[in-house]
Amino acid sequence: SEDPSVTLFREYLKIDTVHPKPDYDAAVRFLERVGIDLGLASQKVEVCQGCVVLVLTWQGTNPRLRSILLNSHTDVVPVFEEHWTYPPFEAVKDSQGNIYARGAQDMKCVSIQYLEAIRRLKAEGKSFPRTIHLTFVPDEEMGGHKGMEMFVQRPEFRALNVGFALDEGLASPSDTFSVFYGEKSPWWVKVKCVGSPGHGSRFISNTAAEKLHKVINSFLTFRESEKQRLKSDSSLTLGDVTSLNLTMLEGGVSFNVVPSEMAAGFDIRIPPTMDLKAFEEQVAAWCRGAGDGVTYEFIQKCMDQHVTSTEESDPWWKAFSGVCRDMKLQIKLEIFPAATDSRYIRAVRHPAIGFSPMNRTPVLLHDHNEFLNEQVFLRGIDIYARLLPALASVPPLPAEA
Repeated sequence: SEDPSVTLFREYLKIDTVHPKPDYDAAVRFLERVGIDLGLASQKVEVCQGCVVLVLTWQGTNPRLRSILLNSHTDVVPVFEEHWTYPPFEAVKDSQGNIYARGAQDMKCVSIQYLEAIRRLKAEGKSFPRTIHLTFVPDEEMGGHKGMEMFVQRPEFRALNVGFALDEGLASPSDTFSVFYGEKSPWWVKVKCVGSPGHGSRFISNTAAEKLHKVINSFLTFRESEKQRLKSDSSLTLGDVTSLNLTMLEGGVSFNVVPSEMAAGFDIRIPPTMDLKAFEEQVAAWCRGAGDGVTYEFIQKCMDQHVTSTEESDPWWKAFSGVCRDMKLQIKLEIFPAATDSRYIRAVRHPAIGFSPMNRTPVLLHDHNEFLNEQVFLRGIDIYARLLPALASVPPLPAEA
C-alpha cells in the first residue's frame, strides 16, 4: 500500500553514506540505476580520489539554451545512535507516516523528489526547451572541498551550460516555505597566543592564558551583541546577523606548568550585508588589543557574497515565484544561516535558490531522530513537478538569442 516514491526514498535512506566513511559507491550505483530506469543520460566525474559527482541529464529540445541544474549531496553527518528512537539507517516509518533516518531532511528527500518529479513528467509525455541536469555530489557535509568546490572548476561542469540552479534549503515548522537566495560566508578562525611560561604556583605576567582570555572576551562580546540584535528585531532571521561560536580550545601540558602557547578556534558565519574587509579589521583589532604575540589564521575563509535576484523582473525568479503563487505556497525569503554547495555555484556567477519543500516540519537536520513525514515528502514531488516545467520553459534570454 506504500507509494512507490516513498519506497524508493526509504531505500536511498538505508544506504550508509555517513562520515567519516560514507559509502559513496553504493549511493552512486543506486542513483545511476534510478536514472537509467528514467531514461536519463549518465556521467560520472571523479573530482578527486574516491569522490565522484554523478550527473544525470534530461535533454531539452533546445540544447543551446542554458540548462537547469538540480543539485543535491549524497553524504550525511554522523549520528549518536543511543539518542535515536529507531536505528538511523533503517528508514523506519511509524504509524503517523514519519520516516526516521539520517538524511531524511538533509537532503536525500530532495534527491528523490527531483527524480520522482521527472518520472511523473516523462510519464505524461512532457518535454521542455531547456535541458535539466541533476548533480549528486559528495563531501558537502565536510565543506564541499572534495565535491562541488572542485567540480565547478572542471570542464565537465562548464559543459553543463548552467543557467539556474536549485539546491537544498531547510524545513519550516510553520505553514510557510523557506526560500534561500543567498547564504552567509563561513569563516573559521584560529587565534594563537604566545606568552611567558613558568611554574603553576607563581603569578607570572604576560601569559598566553591572559591574552587568550582577552581575545575570547572580545569575540564573545560581539557574539552577545549580535544575539541581542536578532532578539530585539522581529524582522530579522538568523541569516541576517553574524553568528559566532567558540568551538575549540588548545593548550597546556600539565596542571603545574603555565603554558607558553594557547589557542582558540571560532566558527563565524557572516551575512552578505556585512563588509568582510571591515570585519577582518575588527578581528585584527581584537587580537592586537590582547597584547603582543597574538596572531590569527583562517582555516576557512569564504569571501564570495553573491546573492540571487528575487526581483520579479528576473526571468528565473519570475518562473519560480509564479509557481509558488499558483500553488498558493506561502514563501519566506531568507539568507541561509549556514553554508551549502550553493555558495560555490553562485561564486561562478550562476543564480541559485535553496529550497527544500518541507513546511509544517520541525528543523531536524544534524539532530537526533531526524524524520520527514511521507505526506510532506509526496507534496514536495508535486511542487517540483510544477517548478521544473516552469524553469525549463523560461523563454530565451537576451544573451541566448
